[in-house]
Amino acid sequence: MKAILLEKAGGVENLILKEVDQPIAKESEVLIEVKAISINPVDFKVRGNDAFVEAICGSGYPLVLGWDIAGKVVSIGDKVTQFKADDNVFGMTNFPGRGNAYAELVAAPENHLAKMPDNVSFEEAAATTLAALTALQVFETRIKKGDRVLIHAGSGGVGHFAIQIAKHLGAYVVTTSSEKNKEFVLSLGADEHIDYRNQAFEEVASNIDFVLDGMGGDVLLKSLKVLKDGGAVVSLPSGDFSDAVLEEAKKRNLDVSFKMVQSNDKDMNTLGGWLADGVLKPHIYKTFSLSEMNLAHAEIEKGRTVGKIVVKP
Repeated sequence: MKAILLEKAGGVENLILKEVDQPIAKESEVLIEVKAISINPVDFKVRGNDAFVEAICGSGYPLVLGWDIAGKVVSIGDKVTQFKADDNVFGMTNFPGRGNAYAELVAAPENHLAKMPDNVSFEEAAATTLAALTALQVFETRIKKGDRVLIHAGSGGVGHFAIQIAKHLGAYVVTTSSEKNKEFVLSLGADEHIDYRNQAFEEVASNIDFVLDGMGGDVLLKSLKVLKDGGAVVSLPSGDFSDAVLEEAKKRNLDVSFKMVQSNDKDMNTLGGWLADGVLKPHIYKTFSLSEMNLAHAEIEKGRTVGKIVVKP
C-alpha cells in the first residue's frame, strides 16, 4: 500500500510517498480502507521538530504521521464488537501517539472510532475529528448555558467547531477573526465578531466567563483582562505559562490551564450524533491528494485556513 513516510524532521520535502507493508488489525483493532484524512497544525509542528516528534509520537524513525481518518472497515480483530466489515467509520486514532493516518490502510483501535452518520461524506467525517474533539473536550465540563465565551481564531479548524459547540451548549459567543471571515463566523452562530487586525479584543470584549485560546503568548495574557474574576481560560498551544500570566491568574482567582485532546470513542459518538442532527457542519477549505501531502502541509502552515484541510488517498 502507499503511505507518506517521515524519515527525519524537517520541511515538507521530508514527506515521502512510498510503498510499505499493509498493517494487520490486532485483536482490538479495526483495519480501515482510508477514504479521507484531515490535517491539523500539530501535524506540521511534529513534522518539523524532533522534540515534537518525541513528545507526541515517541522516539524512532521512520514514522507515518496523521491521526484523523474516515473510511470503510476492511476487517476486524477478534475482540472487536462495535464494527463489522463494510461499516463506514471515522475517528482520531492514537492521539497522542502514532496514528499512522497518512496511508491507504490504517489499523485503528476500536475505542477510538465511531460509525459515520449517513448524511455526511468521508471528507466531512474526517474533518470532524481532532479539531472538533478538542473543542468538545474543552467545553463539555467547563461552560454552561448563559456563559459568555470568547473564542480566538473562530474561522480556524478548532475555532469553527468551537463556535458551533458553544452555541449548542447555550453560551453567548464572542469570536475573533479577520474582517473577511466575519460573515463566516457569524453564520456559524457567533453573537459578536471582533476584527483582530483592526480592533484590540481586550478593549472590546468584556465580562467573559471562559476563553478558548489557540494562540498563546501575548494573546493569552491579554485574554485575562477580559475575564470576570474567577473566570477560566484553556490555552491549546502550551501549558508553559509566563510569570505574568500566573501572577495575574493568582491575583484574580482565574483558572488558567492547558488541554491536550485525547482519542475517545464516547466523544466521537457525540460528534457523530451532532453531525447527524445538523448541530455540527464542518467547513472544508481545500482538498489535496495523498501525493500532494507536502502542499497540504505548506497550506496549513500559512495559518490562514478557514475550517479544515482534507487529503484523499
